[in-house]
Amino acid sequence: MDQKAPVVVVVVPFPAQGHLNQLLHFCCLISSYGIPVHYVGSATHNRQAKDRVHGWDPLTISNIHFHDFPIPPFLTPPPNPHAPNRFPVHLQPAFDASSQLRDPLAALLRSLSPTSRRIAVVHDPLMAFTAQDAVSVTNAETYTLHGVSAFVVFYHIWKSFGKPTFPGIAILNDLPSLAGCSTDQFLGFIARQYEYMKFDSGHIYNTCRPMEGVFLDLLAQEQFTGNKKQWAIGPLNPIVLDTSLDSDRRHKCLEWLDKQAPGSVLYVAFGTTVSIPDDQIMEIAIGLESSKQRFIWVLREADKGDIYVEEEEAGKAKLPNGYEERVEGVGLIERDWAPQLEILAHPSTGGFLSHCGWNSCIESISMGVPIAAWPMHSDQPRNTILVTEVLKVGVVVREWAQRDEVVPSATIESAISKLMVSEEGEGMRRRAEELGCAVRESVSGDGASRIELESFIAHISR
Repeated sequence: MDQKAPVVVVVVPFPAQGHLNQLLHFCCLISSYGIPVHYVGSATHNRQAKDRVHGWDPLTISNIHFHDFPIPPFLTPPPNPHAPNRFPVHLQPAFDASSQLRDPLAALLRSLSPTSRRIAVVHDPLMAFTAQDAVSVTNAETYTLHGVSAFVVFYHIWKSFGKPTFPGIAILNDLPSLAGCSTDQFLGFIARQYEYMKFDSGHIYNTCRPMEGVFLDLLAQEQFTGNKKQWAIGPLNPIVLDTSLDSDRRHKCLEWLDKQAPGSVLYVAFGTTVSIPDDQIMEIAIGLESSKQRFIWVLREADKGDIYVEEEEAGKAKLPNGYEERVEGVGLIERDWAPQLEILAHPSTGGFLSHCGWNSCIESISMGVPIAAWPMHSDQPRNTILVTEVLKVGVVVREWAQRDEVVPSATIESAISKLMVSEEGEGMRRRAEELGCAVRESVSGDGASRIELESFIAHISR
């Protein structure tokens, strides 16, 4: 009798929080079908992913096999809020070191091969080098899981094809410049991954048809991505959150939200890779206070390459004198990690001042929360256009062309007021609620994303 497992899935995330998190959510979804899942990374990045995951039943995580592979020691410099652009160049040593996962990953695939009928390797596009060894394992195949919007993926492909004309995509002609989004070093890192994408058997997207159906249809055209299969299975983050924690272990932000009126609180967070200079923090503080809106502000230093490295004195952002006392009861300053998904899902949360990283966008939209968009780097300027001009569930705080300027408090206050208390903001909130409802339906029952997830499961289990 054949004792081989029908299929095992090996997941290779990129070592930055937004990517670690998305691919761990993906692992939870796959594991729920009884498929063995292996999550590959360095010990520090696997620990980071596990420590910060939230919204899932802890038993779901316990079914995932984590492989702590050695990588060369890497520098973990502090983030520099005064760098010429906001891209987290201080993380580059960690990115480079993770490219050394190739040999232990290849050994893992060879060890799994005799006991598995098929190995499905699902990798981040920025870890595409993993595909080169999978092709030599006869029963392995590889898939790219895109951690950015279909809008952004299509834009880059469309641009490389010379911007052909299609109905309904005129907005792509007006997207902001890519200048300031990245560094030459990181662009070189990306370019080195592209050559390995040819080995992939298909593409997985953390998005859904209610949000990006038109761009998913365009990506399905053979001229753009060949005849490779694609599955839009997002949002990967859980929609119905596990809230079984004891009340004494519940985060203080959630307890504070419990005391606020429905839809009255603005959540402010700029992700895990953004460093904001002191003069801009001062303007944000004044803008929040002047807006008279209730808020939770996650004000913490950007992640280092190894978040567990001890340092003598962590950088603590300075606020105006007496600020925290003045806003007490109206605003809550959180200087440590905060459970973003639970905060966005809380009925008291009515808006999100965000950098527009894709995780933040899809989490906010899936919970029906409109966005005040303040892009900082990478795909965020294009996500801002998707949120504000295509989906119309947000307002722009600062145009990308003004990225090198300090945004004054009056501008910030105006954007907050537009989102939270204006008639225009009410329309955004209504559309966000309707879109959120459609997104949640897509992952439940016989919704489009659930059908596509089951299609992917059937495909790798064939």
